[in-house]
Amino acid sequence: MSPNAFPVPDLVPLPVLLPLLGAALTLAFRRSPRLQRSVSIAVLAAVVAVAGVLVWQTDVNGPQVLWLGAWQEPLGISLVADRLSALMLLVSSIVTLLVLVFAIGQGQADSDDEIESETPLTIFHPTYLVLAAGVSNAFLAGDLFNLFVGFEILLFSSYVLITLGGSAARIHAGTTYVVVSLLSSALFLVGIAAVYAATGTVNLAQLAIRIGDLPSGVALVLQLSLLTAFAIKAAVFPLSAWLPDSYPTAPAPVTAVFAGLLTKVGVYAIIRTQTLLFPDSPLQGLLMWAALLTMVIGILGAVSQSGLKRILSFTLVSHIGYMIFGIALATPEGTAGAIFYVAHHITIQTALFLITGLVERLAGTTSLDRLGGLAVASPVLATLFFVSAMNLSGIPPLSGFLAKVGLLHAGIELGTPLAWLLVVGGIVTSLLTLYALTKVWSQAFWRTLADAPRSSETAAAPQEGALVGARETTHGSGPGTGPETTTASAVLADANPRTLPRTMLGATAAMTLVGVLITVVAGPLFAYTQRAASDLMSREPYVTSVLPVEVRR
Repeated sequence: MSPNAFPVPDLVPLPVLLPLLGAALTLAFRRSPRLQRSVSIAVLAAVVAVAGVLVWQTDVNGPQVLWLGAWQEPLGISLVADRLSALMLLVSSIVTLLVLVFAIGQGQADSDDEIESETPLTIFHPTYLVLAAGVSNAFLAGDLFNLFVGFEILLFSSYVLITLGGSAARIHAGTTYVVVSLLSSALFLVGIAAVYAATGTVNLAQLAIRIGDLPSGVALVLQLSLLTAFAIKAAVFPLSAWLPDSYPTAPAPVTAVFAGLLTKVGVYAIIRTQTLLFPDSPLQGLLMWAALLTMVIGILGAVSQSGLKRILSFTLVSHIGYMIFGIALATPEGTAGAIFYVAHHITIQTALFLITGLVERLAGTTSLDRLGGLAVASPVLATLFFVSAMNLSGIPPLSGFLAKVGLLHAGIELGTPLAWLLVVGGIVTSLLTLYALTKVWSQAFWRTLADAPRSSETAAAPQEGALVGARETTHGSGPGTGPETTTASAVLADANPRTLPRTMLGATAAMTLVGVLITVVAGPLFAYTQRAASDLMSREPYVTSVLPVEVRR
């Protein structure tokens, strides 16, 4: 039996169809939380398995393509899984599964608590599965309009998730997020219309052939329109101001999956269009400057914050710059480094936001001015934070270090003055990331709560190692604000310590372990990303797999 005898292309739509079917089932089972949980976990576990098979198949047999509908090619809708999209599917499906387990653990722990009414699980499960379907559709889209549909599916569901609970802070942050998302979607739609008017198609493989025949000025306008829309979604400076105020107010699982995935879908779109449609981009210098400013300004914002959520939100913006760094180099080595960095960053950023959710649950706040003694209160949580923080900072031999080395080597190899400036900026950003996260460690985990400057506002004379617990209702969301306002506080004495739910802690530990696993398999994974980058730069494997011979013109 030949390798292609197995009908692998039939697997291609499953990462989209399974979550949509699961969403319908969980909505039908809205009166049975246990059935909702079972369906959601089973669906996302199946998506992980399908994505794993697609990674193997695309690496062995090349891109897997499925045309939908009875339209003559290339007029129909194509779903395409190549090495890049298959890897993104696998990493994103692992993240959505583990975050779901965390959310289920949180829902079970809060089942008898007043906060249950703030996070209605009957809405959460179907909406979360629709979000997973939108992410998968965006990664598999073989044309610009289907990519737009994928963005809209995930954005529609994210509008619901980011405002769960309906508190004033969440509605305010959600409004900002919705307005920015609608703006980027409108720009994307205008860009699609312009592309179709200029080329007569929105199919990515066909565009790869036709855009090269356009006048350079027209091609530049098309590239700018698409790049602007994707840069907003990816939070690339100066289009990133919306993110630090939007993510911190959402529930912990929502914030984690947003931070890990949503901006990376924008980065994926930039990688796909820059390599496939605009391989000889005149905007390489502009992208390099955008990468440098995103890295440096983002991390300077993180250093100036006093709230853990906002520190991580700014580091998220900053590290998007590393990915744009690799894309801007426009070399196989740079593209491979960018792909590796995306896979690494999705896992680590998600783990850190899950850890932040546990910190908030344990201490009642994420303000560094009110935190202390976490290492004594929960050594396991402290260990998870330390490993993830060092990974994000790029401490050897972890995957963050390997990813940065790959990008820096690609910049040095290119050797232009701007590439060298990016190398220096990347090193500075890494050191400042280490500083920002070391500050979190020293203040939240290492020092005692009695040494926290504002601990007396929450509890009087706490014992060493004790924590103050409170339910959060309002977050500071303006620039420079980090402390949250709490409404109910209680000193956690040694005789009655607050413990973390095992399911939530286990999901967070598993997410951290995935980040460590990337370090273990870094050699094969980097070789895989190099093969993916080679395919992207040559464009031929994608185009020949999607288009019949008679329409390659």
